[in-house]
Amino acid sequence: MSLLSEQEMLDLQEESRIARGAILKATTLAGSGHPGGSMSSIDILLTLYKVANINPQNRLSEDRDRIVVSNGHISPAVYSALSLNDFFPMEDFISQFRLAGSIFEGHVERDTPGVEWGTGNLGQGLSAGCGFAIASMMKNIENRIFVVMGDGEQQKGQLSEARRFAAKYKLNNITAFVDYNHLQIGGDIGNIMPQDIKANYTADGWSVIEIDGHSFPQILTSLEQAEKNKVPTLILAHTVMGKNVSFMESKEKYHGAAISKEQLLEALAELSLENDFDHYEKLRKNYHAERSCGIPGSGLGSYDSWPQLSGGKAKLYDHKLDNRSAWGNALADIALINKKDKFTPIAVFDCDLQGSVKTKQFEENLPDNFFQCGISEHHAATIAGALSIENIQTFFAGFGVFGIDETYNQHRLNDINHTNLKLVVTHVGLDVGEDGKTHQCLDYVGLIKNLYNFKIIVPVCPNQTDRVIRYIAGQRGNYLVAMGRSKVPVIRNEDGTIFYDENYQFIYGQADLIREGVDGALLVMGSVASKAVQIVDKLSQKGIDLQLWSVACPTELNAKMLDQAAQTGTIFTYEDHNINSGLGNSVADSLIKHDIRCRLYKYGVHDYCLSGKSDDVYQLAGLDAESIAKKIEETISKG
Repeated sequence: MSLLSEQEMLDLQEESRIARGAILKATTLAGSGHPGGSMSSIDILLTLYKVANINPQNRLSEDRDRIVVSNGHISPAVYSALSLNDFFPMEDFISQFRLAGSIFEGHVERDTPGVEWGTGNLGQGLSAGCGFAIASMMKNIENRIFVVMGDGEQQKGQLSEARRFAAKYKLNNITAFVDYNHLQIGGDIGNIMPQDIKANYTADGWSVIEIDGHSFPQILTSLEQAEKNKVPTLILAHTVMGKNVSFMESKEKYHGAAISKEQLLEALAELSLENDFDHYEKLRKNYHAERSCGIPGSGLGSYDSWPQLSGGKAKLYDHKLDNRSAWGNALADIALINKKDKFTPIAVFDCDLQGSVKTKQFEENLPDNFFQCGISEHHAATIAGALSIENIQTFFAGFGVFGIDETYNQHRLNDINHTNLKLVVTHVGLDVGEDGKTHQCLDYVGLIKNLYNFKIIVPVCPNQTDRVIRYIAGQRGNYLVAMGRSKVPVIRNEDGTIFYDENYQFIYGQADLIREGVDGALLVMGSVASKAVQIVDKLSQKGIDLQLWSVACPTELNAKMLDQAAQTGTIFTYEDHNINSGLGNSVADSLIKHDIRCRLYKYGVHDYCLSGKSDDVYQLAGLDAESIAKKIEETISKG
């Protein structure tokens, strides 16, 4: 961290005045935004961008410092600070703030040059900062990670998860700030939810420094002290909402409300700044959007950068095995194949389930690349996502209800940030067995298919699972791999040979024809595939010949496969998933999309089911092989 000269200190004072004017002009022009917190935090941000090792020239360098702004609604302050440090022209930010198509969105996004992590969902920024700190630790890079947070967001439980993780792994290169203006939307934070921020951080092993957040000398001194600390440091910065504009100071109203044009005149006069509002109004009126939804802006340089790990040689299983063991074996194998003396670009995050989700062997093979988060799934999901954009192939393993249901919002933010996460969950569906309703993840496809950049794979047997894991290890982007708990038979051809043999290669979006047939087509997903084989073979003995398709990618359905299945006149779907949002609905959507006509019958889970052995639970739910075979026979018999 560089020291500042007397002139640079004077420059900061002047920039502080200019930035406050820019914040007010931008929010007034947009008619919305968060000027109050932006003005209470701007002095912190200006100091950070002045002294941190990050600038327009090195903003994509691996060894740069990182500044994560967790309370993303203070985007006007972030954009002001970045523009004053030459990341982009100030007039672009002011005139385009919150304008459709502009990179200057209402909450900070990675599309904007200088922004490391898109935020807005409060409480996740410290976890992302931990991800960047872990990346530096793994790569042996000496840099600093700064995280700016609001005081209201300290009420979020995920922050306690992140604090403990940072202390456990001795991430002393993290320095966090809390903009302690004592106000949130509803008023005083002490009235809304009493908390002792300093005591919470101290109890979790952090060093805490209290300062005046508007004193540049105190901010700089605290940063120097934090750099020397052997533990993570929190700088609790006492600030004033709406600082330096008298009618805004200490008014919660201005947390999320722009001032009027008339008030802007008064504020600019108080700040001794020119009223050039008309100039920015004209620029805004003449702006032409160059981006549309889902198209990244110019801020990112790492969308197409990822470690292409070797998948190694596939294993061939000839016996009954749970898919989760096949995943664990493949992961451990990949660890050894790609292991390097100094740095191996792979990481695995676990939440006290390594025995059940089969990450134990990986931990033994690459202990320095395995991160035990404890029962902290929200933090694990975010830190894994953040680490994955640092050219480290990152896996987060958990049970379905914890890795998906409980952390959907975290994965949504990961997806917005274009991460490279491999989310691998076990114990999905009714196959969870005796653990019952609370652990029946029945919506794993239904939830994740709402995230635009996630690909979903639900393998049917250990041999396919092995190939899937080796495949995603070399792929860029977000993937969900979901599997059940129980041991399942190897899928075989009619002559008893292994279907997914040594010649099989997984191709995303490809469905596999396991049985030929003309009387109907049964499309199956996941661990009930072995039951589907029983169904088809049993019906074949009765003269009913069904096509059987293994569909591992339920949201990427091949039109040629659907057409071939539809030529039989009837398609049946069979899945251990909520019937309203899984494979059956994906098939229905795709049939409509491709204008393919046939009858469609869906078999899936209609309600939460009871606790018991998996086969018994399937029978109670009417999803056992005998029940489904009977339903299909009756349907076909009726014509």
